[in-house]
Amino acid sequence: MNATQNPTSSTLPPPAIQNQFLQHPMSRNGENYASAMARLKDYLLEEVDGDQSSAPLSAYCFMTGFIDSVAFPAIFIWCAFQTGNSLKLALALARVFNGEHDRSFNITDRQALCSVLTFIFGSFIGRLGDKLGSKTRLWLALGTFIQTLFTMAAAIAIWKNNQDSIAHSPDYPAWTNGLSFVCIGFMSASMGLQAIMGKRVNTQFTSTVVLTTTLCELVADPKLFDIRRIIIARDCRIVAILSVFFGGFVGGVLINSVGSAATLGIGTCIRLVISVWWLFVPDKQGRIRL
Repeated sequence: MNATQNPTSSTLPPPAIQNQFLQHPMSRNGENYASAMARLKDYLLEEVDGDQSSAPLSAYCFMTGFIDSVAFPAIFIWCAFQTGNSLKLALALARVFNGEHDRSFNITDRQALCSVLTFIFGSFIGRLGDKLGSKTRLWLALGTFIQTLFTMAAAIAIWKNNQDSIAHSPDYPAWTNGLSFVCIGFMSASMGLQAIMGKRVNTQFTSTVVLTTTLCELVADPKLFDIRRIIIARDCRIVAILSVFFGGFVGGVLINSVGSAATLGIGTCIRLVISVWWLFVPDKQGRIRL
């Protein structure tokens, strides 16, 4: 050993610069992870641009026709159009005051009541979006995924139901047991949630479940026949009406081909696609990058 060498030098820690060099890769990985998570959070909490949300909202309208095409042939009530169900309940109440004082509350009246109540329940779930931001990618994707779960639950319930998909008479609905009420409830709740979510996006679609209002607004549009120009409000309403019609057509074809359970299973897959779709809608600056 060199006589001039400090005998304690071999036990000294490495220089501070060397320590920083050795620790840098792990520290850098942690910082990159935190930065990536922060960017992801910011991305999910960005509000989508309503003007560029036409595609997923059109898919919402498609699902309105699709879901009702499953319910109406079997039980002659709607899971999305609650005007008819409300009037059905009003007529059931009116029977109490006729000459015969009919107090019967038949199966279709009970199914209509189930649909109205669960639709309202689904609408209240939609108010959770106020906490996350009703137009954020996070809520629109999450809320649509909840609709997906509701549709899947309805598919499972009607699959276990083992009853026909199409009724032969309004007096004898195809679905009559307890599982049919579970199916109706989940379908109606999914439509209630969809209705409030579509409304909160606040676009020219106005509503993804009520065609009467959309049709009236379309006919009342002063630029209805100005066909040489793109009129966003008018064109969105036309797309909404055609989407509901097309959804009903596709659902009707599937009902006659594969039955209610498989049709709702396909509807579940479509809603899952819409859930992912919301994640790629641009924000108001037109950005979709993380």
